Amino acid sequence: MRTQLKRLGIALMLALPAALPAAIWATPAQAQAASLQAAQANYYKNLVDFDFVKQWVAIPPKKGVMLIDARPAARKYNPGHIFGAVNIPDDKFEQMKDQLPQDKSTLLIFYCEGPECPLSHSSARKAEALGYTNIRVYTNGYPEWLAKGEIGAVSGAYIKKLIDDKASYVLVDSRPKRVVDKDGMIPTAVHISDSEFDKHTDKLPADKATELIFYCNGLECPLSPNSAAKARKLGYTNVKSYDLGHPDWIRLYGAPKAAAAPEAAGGAAKASVKVETGKEKGSISAAWFERIMKENPGALLVVDVRDSKEYAAGTIKGALNIPLAELAQKIGTLPADKAIVFICSTGARSGEAYDTAKLLRAELDAYFLDAKVSFAGDGSFTIKL
Repeated sequence: MRTQLKRLGIALMLALPAALPAAIWATPAQAQAASLQAAQANYYKNLVDFDFVKQWVAIPPKKGVMLIDARPAARKYNPGHIFGAVNIPDDKFEQMKDQLPQDKSTLLIFYCEGPECPLSHSSARKAEALGYTNIRVYTNGYPEWLAKGEIGAVSGAYIKKLIDDKASYVLVDSRPKRVVDKDGMIPTAVHISDSEFDKHTDKLPADKATELIFYCNGLECPLSPNSAAKARKLGYTNVKSYDLGHPDWIRLYGAPKAAAAPEAAGGAAKASVKVETGKEKGSISAAWFERIMKENPGALLVVDVRDSKEYAAGTIKGALNIPLAELAQKIGTLPADKAIVFICSTGARSGEAYDTAKLLRAELDAYFLDAKVSFAGDGSFTIKL
């Protein structure tokens, strides 16, 4: 009996591999090859490579072509896509097909996440069913685009999320100063005009891995791509462009507004006053600051540069909190028409904040309180020189 059971067990073991799917026994490389082979069986008939796509990506955009990213918006397109591509996710193709050009002979180039991604092929067939006659699929898609050394583009929604999440990044406006002065900048942006890029590289972060996003006036503007390429040459490894730029931001979120100054206890904030300076360059008189805080607090925009936990434990009534580590990112939100005083608990961080502000936006009427300050939870404070 035992011998029979043993023989039966051996027979089952020998038969099992043939009975189960081959993928269960495959190595990772074999499984990947099988997956690719299955994907290739469903490829669209007209395929193109990197060089074909590259010739159609230009500033200003070439006529007669539309590059379409078939990937989901939030997780894929928004944080990175080919410059100038429009986003029509495959699962939303029917709802968004009105974004396709009226001319059915327009060259449509679809792409998604690489050789194993079916989205672009699926969308290409849907476009063909609508009567479009000049359709191609860039099979290797966005991963290869980056691997070939091209700079990825991001959407306005992605930048808005970075701002809302208080993420670590640097947003750079590459437009000329006269344009920036006239139209304003996207919140948190620093200004480094492309024409003077080499003169102001000190405004770039020391950490070469920092996410750098350059923007200018949209798809026809070469300034931000130029600056992005220069940043790459300096060794920055996480460089992107906001291809639709400032006009798109205005369309999505309205004209950039300066940060509102805190209101005085008795009503609206009042105009800036003449500042009494202290001994150190950029510092203010502590006695003058105490007097102004009692008599006319709305005359100043007080910015507490301590971290959020320190700020929450106690600060000067009406003070705005911008931790020193986030100041460079948010420098564009500070108003240029009001006296700004940076404060901390010792004068060290506030002094560094002043240096940063003057470096990034020299036009700011900025100062710092060079003193030891104790803060109470009720908004009161005590200065010790």
